[in-house]
Amino acid sequence: MSRLLVVDDEPNVLYSLETCLSSNTLEVISAGTAKEGLRLVETRKPDAVILDVRLPDMSGLDAYDRIRQIDPRLPVIVITAFAKTETAIEAIRRGAFEYLLKPVDFHRLREVVQKALVVSRLSHVPAVFDAEMEETDRPTDRIVGRAASMQEVYKSIGRVAPQDVTVLILGESGTGKELVARSIYHYSRRGEGPFLAINCAAIPEALLESELFGHERGAFTGADQRRIGKFEQVSGGTIFLDEIADMSAATQAKVLRLLQEQRFERVGANETIQTDVRLITATNKNLQALVDEGKFRQDLYYRLNGFTIQLPPLRDRRDDLPLLIDHFLRQFNRELGKNVRAVMPDARRVLESHGWPGNVRELQSALKYAMLHATSEILTADCLPENLRPSHPLPAPAVVAPAAGTLDVAPLVRKLLEGKEPDIYRQVYAAVDRVVLEEVLRHVRGNQLQAAELLGISRTTLRAKLRSLGLAVEKWLLPEGDYPPRKGP
Repeated sequence: MSRLLVVDDEPNVLYSLETCLSSNTLEVISAGTAKEGLRLVETRKPDAVILDVRLPDMSGLDAYDRIRQIDPRLPVIVITAFAKTETAIEAIRRGAFEYLLKPVDFHRLREVVQKALVVSRLSHVPAVFDAEMEETDRPTDRIVGRAASMQEVYKSIGRVAPQDVTVLILGESGTGKELVARSIYHYSRRGEGPFLAINCAAIPEALLESELFGHERGAFTGADQRRIGKFEQVSGGTIFLDEIADMSAATQAKVLRLLQEQRFERVGANETIQTDVRLITATNKNLQALVDEGKFRQDLYYRLNGFTIQLPPLRDRRDDLPLLIDHFLRQFNRELGKNVRAVMPDARRVLESHGWPGNVRELQSALKYAMLHATSEILTADCLPENLRPSHPLPAPAVVAPAAGTLDVAPLVRKLLEGKEPDIYRQVYAAVDRVVLEEVLRHVRGNQLQAAELLGISRTTLRAKLRSLGLAVEKWLLPEGDYPPRKGP
């Protein structure tokens, strides 16, 4: 459950905000003075704060500065009954999340609070990439994968995170670009500063420049108040711009100058603003092709392309599927209050045969759907989204293996071709897996650690393969005398 602190000296305002915002996912706590509010920031550690700028014991700016000293990443929403006051605007300039006028529009307030809670989570919950790290109760977002391509991603994060340079993250939708950006942020020297993620494609082109750089009153129709932009608001921190290929030419020019000089002007202003932000960007498009077509500035591309991280699609690291499936099972068991312990072989075959055009995000969504529809502690193929299920059930992998424990692949392939079976590659692959795993486990007498080392895979992957093939390790845990003597060391 998230926690929101409201600091206001008007009891009716406190009551209204608590009634309006409290829910089964959000706890609202309150304070009538700045001193009490600061105490609650330290002791109750809220995820966001609503702060009135006029309090009986302290000015709004002083209260805000004290909150920043306690936790510089905590989003603070400033509210005021004085529309012309510069105090709220100054608080935003110093880094406050947003300011709203009283009487508060509750619909607008709910939207702002939800955005603040998202920003708070992005800043406070680390994105870890240590694939060997054990699962803990501490909130973390994990980048899961042990494929060689993912090991290169981890190395790149480790190299670039401590360096205060611009990073460009490339990859298809759903590959985890924001997680990588957050991991760079958390391992960087700015890890205690604010972090903000902005999807350029989700903001109308006409408003994106104002969102990033701010605007002066009267700069355009509807600009009835000065607005502080994100580059000014997050000074000292890190900004992640996703889908940068969707920026207009004017915004591209301003971002280029920001990278060169850390300076910019608000829309409709002549005053130059100095800032200090680290920029991490991402796109799923081919920027070089857009440059060649004249749709993206070449000089900006060169600036962004100083250090590039390429994320592999899920189809190119299919060995990571068992790891990802087990990770999301644990995650959704916690989030949904479930106790799903295993995935049936038929469901695993469906998951492993799917192409995953939406990558890890699609897999995550499919497993969450399946767990919501599960009626027992086992996931079956019937629980999966309908678009994943084949029109005809996938047959169990066929195995043609002589008694000697070997597999002649050619007859198996011919048999599958004659029977017009689907997914021949998957079935042959599973048949080979069965023979290899049985022989290796027989050789090490069921010792999974030794088996994983000999196979060159992790124990998690080994256990997942055993489950998908319906193999039980206990089969090989027999008395020593039942086996031929082991050869070698």
